[in-house]
Amino acid sequence: MKKFAIAYNKKIENSADVMKELRDTLENHNAEPVLLDIDNLEDGFDFVFVIGGDGTILKAARFYAKYSTPIFGVNLGRLGFLSQCARDDIKTSVEKILGGHYRVEDRVMLQSGNRLALNDFVVKGTSTGRTSKFSLKINNKPLCDYLADGIIISTPTGSTAYGLSAGGPVISPSLGAFVIVPICPHTLTARPIVIPDDEVITVSTGCSDVNYVASTDGQEFYEFKSEINIQKSEYTAKLALLEGVGFYSILKDKLHWGTSPAVI
Repeated sequence: MKKFAIAYNKKIENSADVMKELRDTLENHNAEPVLLDIDNLEDGFDFVFVIGGDGTILKAARFYAKYSTPIFGVNLGRLGFLSQCARDDIKTSVEKILGGHYRVEDRVMLQSGNRLALNDFVVKGTSTGRTSKFSLKINNKPLCDYLADGIIISTPTGSTAYGLSAGGPVISPSLGAFVIVPICPHTLTARPIVIPDDEVITVSTGCSDVNYVASTDGQEFYEFKSEINIQKSEYTAKLALLEGVGFYSILKDKLHWGTSPAVI
């Protein structure tokens, strides 16, 4: 018998109610899940259900990547791009998962030091409202300088998040690539660039006396000086996906990709 856990975000409305519904459904199928607060996660499980929005799932993904534990999202957020299951689908989804009708997809992650990101690293200056200068190196070779509000270094998973809003492309999760997107650059020649995921990205500030800020998945923030190195992590996020559900169908259904404007 597999060891299941349910991680949920107590700060999200209805999260506790959905947790109880999911717990009861699992218990009705002779599974006894352990209940976890998203802010106090534990290892030692074969499969983890995560209740919340994409932010909750990102936090769980970073934690459980180090243990190679599959996670499955039950969406309580607005978009829920990383989750497939709504509250109305809990019973059906549990039956499929317990019946083995799912696959686990490895999603590449970024790493800088001991910090992980499934979606992206974002680098900005600490002076709100002011642009900053960023020098970009790939494999320690200078590529370009940006005068911009910041730089997004995104995985394919994160290409549908902040990077897309900043004008970056959508990248299929099956591709081994990273996307570098400048935020509001002050030159028309500064455009997003896609690179192989085995290359090392260095962002230099050129100002050792000024602090810059980096964030992981928009959740963990820390300051640094001079430069930061970002590269492919040895860990991968394990996302459980139900059979018959693929990236392009999610892109179409949740982002309404290519849908014509409604006729008024």
